Amino acid sequence: MKRALARFRNSAFHRFTKKHQKYAPLLFFIAGFIFDTLTLGRIDRLYDLIVLCLYMTALTVTLYLYNLVDDGRWKDTLLERYELYLPLAIQFFFGGLSSAYVIYFSRSVSLSKTISFFIILLMLFFANELLKKRISNKYLQFSVYFFISFTFFSFIIPVFISEMNTLIFIFSGFVSLGCTLVLIFLIYSLSPSTRSEISIVKLVGIILSVYMLINAFYFLKLIPPVPLAMDTGIVAHDIKMENNKYIVSYETDEWYVFWRSHRLKFIHHPDENVYVFSSIFAPTALEKSIMHRWQWYNETTGEWEIMEDIGYDIKGGRDDGYRGYTYKNNVKSGLWKVAVITEEELVLGVIDFEIVISTSLKPHRVVQKKF
Repeated sequence: MKRALARFRNSAFHRFTKKHQKYAPLLFFIAGFIFDTLTLGRIDRLYDLIVLCLYMTALTVTLYLYNLVDDGRWKDTLLERYELYLPLAIQFFFGGLSSAYVIYFSRSVSLSKTISFFIILLMLFFANELLKKRISNKYLQFSVYFFISFTFFSFIIPVFISEMNTLIFIFSGFVSLGCTLVLIFLIYSLSPSTRSEISIVKLVGIILSVYMLINAFYFLKLIPPVPLAMDTGIVAHDIKMENNKYIVSYETDEWYVFWRSHRLKFIHHPDENVYVFSSIFAPTALEKSIMHRWQWYNETTGEWEIMEDIGYDIKGGRDDGYRGYTYKNNVKSGLWKVAVITEEELVLGVIDFEIVISTSLKPHRVVQKKF
């Protein structure tokens, strides 16, 4: 065993890792993000479920092993030679799990809410770097772990039971909170170095604060309704069905406007309908009621007025999302937006456009696309 440890410590990889130890966690965090980007596709796919569950299990086990290193628990064992890499593994799994959330919901037309959640993860990580203690800061370590585990359970549980609502989100939070507290108390009871380094009351208080913060985000509708995601959102002049395909006719913008499909200025003739088409990804067998909330901006009052809520039911399983549309006639000119929301009024995406009513103007660059 001692000879093996000596050979390991003299290896080129060990020397490289030791030399660049300051930056290695960041590299492994990024590596986890890139790996997920290249391999993960849809949350209900067997491969994705296996990878994410293995990530969460491996992260939990690695945190347990790492927090007992200072107590000499792994001395003269096979694990001793890998102690140096435990914090790197933690950062890899942090990167892998946090990126999974962004990947699944980057498909959504409205990215701001998804990104706002991920920014918190990045802030926690970079705060860890600024503290100069890296992952050894146990308060930050378990806060990030709880945040990631909460997001993990909040979309993995609906996938397994094929149902999602507020009660399931609350249940997911309790599952994550319970798992995190069990891990903390287990390490605290077995590790004298941990007991001397942290206050268990302070740590539990931080975890409960993160728990309340995430719930506040949810009830203030600042995070998307996991695991649903809006793939497409278009304002259109006409929609028809042929051979189980929706043929959508809509105006396109200039070639350099790549971040949206339709043109913001919608040329409307008074005798036509205004259509809004959306496709929403949902895991297999998950059924949900969705609404298109049509809103018009009243320049006199400076407020958005809800003109109508039009709903329909979706069923998951289609890779390109469940397709549907709503339409209105006798619309007013001005700024409009259609929010695609769940029955709990959680926002999947927002489709913005401006209606220009004219009998002489013609729509610009009208194209047809099959969905």
